[in-house]
Amino acid sequence: MINQLVDRLQSSLIAEGKLTFWALVALCLIVGVMGGGLIATLSPLMAFGLVVLLVGGLMMLRSTQVGLLALISVTTLFPFGVIPVKLGFYPTFLDAVLLALFFVWLGRVVTRADEQVVTSPLALPILAFILLAFFSFIAGTAHASITKEALRHFLEIVISICVFFVVVNFVRSRRQLEGIARAIILAGFAEALIGVVLYFLPRDLTVRLLSALRFFHYPAGWGVLRFIEDNPLFPMRAVSTSIDPNVLGGTLIFVTCLTAPQLFAKRPLLKRRWVGPILLTMLICMVLTFSRGSFAGLGLALLFIGATKYRKLLLLILIAGIIFLLLPQTQEYIQHFRAGVRGQDLATQMRFGEYKDAMILIRRYPWFGVGFIAPPDIDLYIGVSNLYLLIAEKMGLVGLSAFLLTMLVLSFHILRAFKRMGAGSEIGPILLGLTAALIGVLVGGLFDHYLFSYPHSSALLWLYIGLTMAAVRLIEMVRY
Repeated sequence: MINQLVDRLQSSLIAEGKLTFWALVALCLIVGVMGGGLIATLSPLMAFGLVVLLVGGLMMLRSTQVGLLALISVTTLFPFGVIPVKLGFYPTFLDAVLLALFFVWLGRVVTRADEQVVTSPLALPILAFILLAFFSFIAGTAHASITKEALRHFLEIVISICVFFVVVNFVRSRRQLEGIARAIILAGFAEALIGVVLYFLPRDLTVRLLSALRFFHYPAGWGVLRFIEDNPLFPMRAVSTSIDPNVLGGTLIFVTCLTAPQLFAKRPLLKRRWVGPILLTMLICMVLTFSRGSFAGLGLALLFIGATKYRKLLLLILIAGIIFLLLPQTQEYIQHFRAGVRGQDLATQMRFGEYKDAMILIRRYPWFGVGFIAPPDIDLYIGVSNLYLLIAEKMGLVGLSAFLLTMLVLSFHILRAFKRMGAGSEIGPILLGLTAALIGVLVGGLFDHYLFSYPHSSALLWLYIGLTMAAVRLIEMVRY
């Protein structure tokens, strides 16, 4: 329907391949009047932002691929950006992208513009997980009033999970899979580069640059800088445009794992001479986040890549590890990591307290949790730095089992694809990177909650799961 509307508009403006004179005059007048009105009533920056948003929205309504590229850009580079227009609430850029993406996809399904809807072995467990989430949310309203923010956050998480269905239906060819993977790597490199540059700039300049995002409801002032244990006497932590260093660390797991196999692939997605610097920038940014959980998840994921296929990566990890242990500049990081392992620092002790409180909540409400709003008991609270305990708090052990079952079914199909895949498969490095990323973030989920707390992190998780199943399907279509 949207495509037909755009085609009719183009046909009315274009005659014999050339834009008619009167159409051009009318278009200039419309743009001039609207642009002048926006600048007169709003600030030039706000007017420019609205024009960019309008053009981007029209492009997303034209193509599912553009919508997915926009989703990658927002979740990676601008995850907390808010559109400065109040519609009863302030929608985020992620909200707008997700709504446009699903509108176009559902429109194409209804009008049968695409081929037959692609089913997936993960569809049933994911739908069960979503239904259990709705059940827990509704059950939780028996002891807590629904707030606008709670309802919005819940719907954002659910819609983020549904990204899986869009991806498995859109990515039907190797070229599409490679295009999405390439976009993720480039967006991740940009985020990592921003994080490294802002880290080494003078702090007052970093504060001014990050505070410029206040227009999009980002934090401003010296509070944008983050330090270990929130103590300025300790080392600063990289945040880039992710506000929180642990959230940035999770994003870097996603993009670094997808990039690493390209360093050894026979036909890399980018020129090999660029893959090395891109990967190095991501690794440096990861170290600067001082996110121990993300660092551990990434380390295990890279070891998985090396042990599974690329033995040279194991040698590089060994060399990098020795250098890291010997450099004077990294000794503070090593001490911070060692303190976390021993449970000696304040952040780790607070996590232990959260784990203890979470177990008390789960024991009281084991089956379906307490919902997504608030617990029924005044001595309990929802919130713990652990993905699995957080799901159990909100959705109970039944909801957690549905999530783990989904990951188990995913693992089965990944293993089957690896056994079926030929040695020279061009999809192999991409599937390996996607699998390693999922391993990394699920391990990181033992130490943090962003995958089920922040909609953009959740969208990235289910985007990767969708891409993984799309890669598995493409491998199964090839006869080796």
